[in-house]
Amino acid sequence: MRYVPRLLAPHLKRIAAGFPALLLTGPRQCGKTTLLRRLFPRASYALLESPDVIARVRADPNAFLDALKLPAILDEVQNAPELLGYIRARIDASPRLKGRWILTGSQEAPLMKGVSESMAGRIAIAQLLPLSTVETAKVGLFSGGFPDVLARPALARTWFQSYVQTYLQRDVRAVTAIRDVATFRRFMGLLASRTGTLLNKSEIATPLGVSVPTISTWLSALEITGQVLLVPPFFENFGKRLIKSPRVYFVDSGLACHLLGIDTATQLARSTFAGPLFEGFVAAEIAKLQLNAGGRVQLYYFRDQQGLEVDFVIPNGPDQLWLVEAKATRTPRPAMAQPMQRLSKSIKSYRTASLLVHAGSGSSPAGSALSPGTAAVTLSQLLASLTSGHVERGR
Repeated sequence: MRYVPRLLAPHLKRIAAGFPALLLTGPRQCGKTTLLRRLFPRASYALLESPDVIARVRADPNAFLDALKLPAILDEVQNAPELLGYIRARIDASPRLKGRWILTGSQEAPLMKGVSESMAGRIAIAQLLPLSTVETAKVGLFSGGFPDVLARPALARTWFQSYVQTYLQRDVRAVTAIRDVATFRRFMGLLASRTGTLLNKSEIATPLGVSVPTISTWLSALEITGQVLLVPPFFENFGKRLIKSPRVYFVDSGLACHLLGIDTATQLARSTFAGPLFEGFVAAEIAKLQLNAGGRVQLYYFRDQQGLEVDFVIPNGPDQLWLVEAKATRTPRPAMAQPMQRLSKSIKSYRTASLLVHAGSGSSPAGSALSPGTAAVTLSQLLASLTSGHVERGR
């Protein structure tokens, strides 16, 4: 597969021109290095994973940095966090020079701690996720969006097996001390089977024979390393008693399929997980769109204690909310819009637009009316509407 231009690229260019340093985080193998080396072809490059390189850094950090030709890309900098203090000193010596230090990392939380302590005000931070459907039509519910999988789909199963093994050995163990790797692998599969459900740590802990605090630690490791997306409940109750637990989704639907033992698109179509995985696919695509525009993830769900539930609530400016239901069907029906209609009637402080995202081909007009106040859209139509900030039909 040829190189796919990333939507985040213009934002990275802008912030590199305005800050002395840039940090790009994201899951391992999502395309961070390829993107940065394309954007900054004249920058020197150092991968901070080789034991020899790490030994040089620790023996003499200043000598290591002196040998770099600026601008410089320091890849997987979480392996040498001690460099941040030395880089800060060099930035402070020449604060007007921009875009000289370009860093990547696969482990967001440890990096954020180092950045907040050493580089506050000197570095701009962006996050990259795997490829999106807006970037290439090759991304799909079964394949996911990892570039290597899309480039060699026949080897996808082997790639995911290797990815999980490498991920467990490197990133997860670097974040938290996991003694039983086999049980953690089972935890990932069990979590994939809970895609789209309310997070209940006790229900996950019991079959694995581990404690709830252990599940909390393991879930944090998945979130830190960019593997899962926790969608919180919307923060206003609209006069209703709310459920407060987050919903959990895997960022890459291809990885989720692998963890669930789904090996073909045909198996996926027949699987009981098809609906939840489609819902998670929609959630991840919305998150990618928001991050690629240089923003933060603003994605919520709604559920009250009476059972009224809407998959996603998305703020659109200060006074509008988009209500979104995701259904893995090619035949959307008016009854599917009823939860959004009920919730919309309870919302007085916002204007609302209601959209039902379905798995159709996109042959229907954008924003086809499903019922009064609700538009039936494909995923591509939803993402186009989110980009423009306007949907044809809605209240």
